[in-house]
Amino acid sequence: MRYVVVCLLKGETLRFHETLVSDVCTRFKVQRQKLPAHFTIKAPFEADNIEELEKVTKEFCNINYKTTIKIKGFNSFRNNVVFMDIFPSNEAVEVHDKYIDELQKLDWLSWKEHEGKNKKFHCTIVSRRISSKFNEIWEYVNKFNPKFDLYFDNIAILIWKNGRWETYKEYKLGE
Repeated sequence: MRYVVVCLLKGETLRFHETLVSDVCTRFKVQRQKLPAHFTIKAPFEADNIEELEKVTKEFCNINYKTTIKIKGFNSFRNNVVFMDIFPSNEAVEVHDKYIDELQKLDWLSWKEHEGKNKKFHCTIVSRRISSKFNEIWEYVNKFNPKFDLYFDNIAILIWKNGRWETYKEYKLGE
């Protein structure tokens, strides 16, 4: 099975993200991503059994607390990814990195170059085959000015099922 580990963004942020993604994809005739509003903690991976991952995640969330993050404006990777820019608090980076340390103890879980610590926190708006329309999309999204104060308050394991990502299990970080 294919899984991904994320922090799901909810409430007003989720509504803004869903509306903007739908608008951009329809307006510019680009493919919609298959994930809800989130930031990625561990990129997609294949596994037959994730009981160990579930145990590590549950135990981690039981002893760690939610932390603040901010979304402010947009940014991009090259000319093929447009995203809402996430600015994690120092505490959020610390919690994220401690969780990465725990995940890296799972010897069956492989890591790519841009995964793990020291990453750019972001929430993708559009990323699939957009380079020819990048400038138009970039100009359009920048008519909006997302500003959200929210929390890194969950760690969710999503599973690829029926042609889309579905929440397999979600764990809440402490209050």
